[in-house]
Amino acid sequence: MNAGRLSINRACALCAAFLGIISIAVIIAAFLLTKNLAVVWLGLLFVVLVFAGVAAFVAFLRHKLVLFSDNLCRTMDDMLNGLAAPPQNYEEENLFYKINHRLTRLYEVLRENQESIAKERANLQELISDISHQVKTPIANLQMVNATLLEQPVPEEKRQEFLMASSGQLEKLDFLMQAMIKTSRLETGVISLDRKMQPLYDTLAAALGGILLNAERKNIHVSIACPADIVLAHDRKWTSEALFNILDNAVKYTPAGGDIQVSVQSWEFYVKVDITDSGKGIAEGRRGMIFKRFYREEEVHDIEGIGIGLYLAREIVTMQGGYIKVASKVGDGSTFSIFLPHG
Repeated sequence: MNAGRLSINRACALCAAFLGIISIAVIIAAFLLTKNLAVVWLGLLFVVLVFAGVAAFVAFLRHKLVLFSDNLCRTMDDMLNGLAAPPQNYEEENLFYKINHRLTRLYEVLRENQESIAKERANLQELISDISHQVKTPIANLQMVNATLLEQPVPEEKRQEFLMASSGQLEKLDFLMQAMIKTSRLETGVISLDRKMQPLYDTLAAALGGILLNAERKNIHVSIACPADIVLAHDRKWTSEALFNILDNAVKYTPAGGDIQVSVQSWEFYVKVDITDSGKGIAEGRRGMIFKRFYREEEVHDIEGIGIGLYLAREIVTMQGGYIKVASKVGDGSTFSIFLPHG
């Protein structure tokens, strides 16, 4: 007989029949040996009591198993339908308690997964909304320029102006897409930061190299105080990207003839990089918003940018165990302090 197909009831019946046969054989053997009917009656009484006890125990166990299976099915249905928490069972350590404990852990994992999926979905919707808002203006401008060139006769001089405007909008779209690719790769873990013990001086120099030309055009004086012997664990490429984004903002919002100061200090647990500008400053109520993706203040929309540099900088610094603080006063410039852990 296939043991895998044997039901519990049939198995119990077979066991009872087997024990009954063994008991009868033992009683007959005892009678043949003793020739005493009292032994037979005592043996029969013992067998009946044993069978009654076993039957009572099996009935009790079956009752408990039925109740437990019903509760288990009900709990799993509730978890699947509404992720209701399984009832807590504070009985002594037994099989039912162990299964209930595993169900509680399963519920917690399912709830965490559901919250994670909901959060990712909300982030995706926000990202799609942000991208659609950002690309709307350059696409509308490109469509207008294209329609004008196709539908109306345009003098050569005007045509060149339209083409230059179109080129500027295309560059803006390309910059937006590149920034979004960097951000999405970091957020989704496609790119992992490779932190190595290396001098911060070279990383800072690479970031400064990207802003010196624009600073010279605006006659902005840039001063740097960074000891060459400061070494810490960081990803050179992405840390340079974060520093560049903050420095680039400093150049954009500092008026011509202004100053930008960069100073680096090594503390016990962190290396602090201060980037101070003499720009317009940031109102206290807006300091928490400037790191949001695509956030830009209304009064600076005439300045080139899409509002993703500071968001990307904070993501990069945070992923390396650091953080960024901002101190600012309207009309008196701002100081961005980047804290990077030594190890």
